[in-house]
Amino acid sequence: MSASSWVDMVDMGYPNVSIGKSGVPFMLNRRDLLATATMAPMLTLASVAEGAEMALPVLSDDLGFDALQRQLASLYDVDRAIVNFDAAYYGAMTRAVHAVYMEKTGWMNRYNSTFLRSAVPGAPRDAELDKSRDAVAHMIGAQPDEIALAGGGTEALYALIANYAPVKAGDAVIYCDVDYDEMQYAMDYLEQSRGARVVRFSLPEPHSRANILAAYEKILKDTPRAKLLLLTHVSNRNGLIPPVREIVAMAKAHGVDVILDSAQAVGQMPFNVDEIGADFIGFSLHKWLAAPLGTGAIYIRKARQKDILPWLGNRIHPVDDIRARIPTGTVDFAARLTIPSAVAMQARIGINRKFAHLRALRDYWVARASDIRGVEMMLPPERDNYGAISAFRLPGMKTGDQARQAQARFIEKHKLLVVAKAGLASGPVLRVTPALFNTSGELDRLVRAIQAERGLFL
Repeated sequence: MSASSWVDMVDMGYPNVSIGKSGVPFMLNRRDLLATATMAPMLTLASVAEGAEMALPVLSDDLGFDALQRQLASLYDVDRAIVNFDAAYYGAMTRAVHAVYMEKTGWMNRYNSTFLRSAVPGAPRDAELDKSRDAVAHMIGAQPDEIALAGGGTEALYALIANYAPVKAGDAVIYCDVDYDEMQYAMDYLEQSRGARVVRFSLPEPHSRANILAAYEKILKDTPRAKLLLLTHVSNRNGLIPPVREIVAMAKAHGVDVILDSAQAVGQMPFNVDEIGADFIGFSLHKWLAAPLGTGAIYIRKARQKDILPWLGNRIHPVDDIRARIPTGTVDFAARLTIPSAVAMQARIGINRKFAHLRALRDYWVARASDIRGVEMMLPPERDNYGAISAFRLPGMKTGDQARQAQARFIEKHKLLVVAKAGLASGPVLRVTPALFNTSGELDRLVRAIQAERGLFL
């Protein structure tokens, strides 16, 4: 959008948008935002959506690393008293998306049940929510009727795993140490509820692509009654990105279905369901896409939807409707209505540029921390097996309690949030996840803190 278009918006009195001295659009401060909250009831849902599309940044294609990080950081209003390296938990909304969410919250509060009962003229509930399903489907290369919105990646994946119909007593289900804790618990539940046999294995270190493929091939060959494999697209423990497409194809060749945990992948990296090949995918939208908290979705390929049972016998939607596979309670509808704005924001930034910048932030601190004597980095430097997330281990750090102690020390002494993670066969780690709002200066602080604490457990 041109600067003149932004000026036109301001002249028209569009709330929360202003023009800086440089001609760059920005959102107003918190006081001004609260002042405009009284205007929200006057907005129609359509005008809020239109405003969301207009309130997106324009980024030059030829920005270098330093200039790009400055522009990306300026999109956010985040507290920096403690430097947040925990983007794998929850992705902060940009100023623009947050403003849309606030406006839609005001709109929802004004119309409340009349909207939920589809009584607001021109804004039937399901049709408005379908705009969010459409946006998500377009983002990942799916069809809208292959998408159902969920309360986050964990809820989405529980819905897929616990309701996976084909598994019978005596069938085997497989997962490994890099998989997310709660998804491991869901796989264990298939043993309690269906009599399935749970097969657990650990990926050999180093986590090279060759080692990973060999490990999955071996476990599939050694488990002839395998029916289901849990595969994590990006590990929340150490950031590993395994060769997903190859593993999915390998599993299918053995007659094994894959439920793909893409909670850390959607919104972080280029993502297309046909290229990946998995029939069942659960993911978050409030992590890397940075939609409002409590948003996620499931993807089920249309031809396979009968293989995921309705949620606890849900009959609110027809059995052939994917939405029957997700709980249908009252949720934060404003959050769900904001999803298209988050998708549009990502499209404006560009997913390839976004992923490249996140990896550049990761490479920046890893290259410097790798020179610190005794500090162990968790992933080998193969370009395709990591993204933004990575992890390190201090010398002598062997227990979960020590990792949690180190996390507390980084917060209290250095004002840096890194996260203790257990669960890997090799031991606990400290996870570092830069976000688009982090800077190289903050990463320099992290490297200095790692250097200062290298002797903590020696």
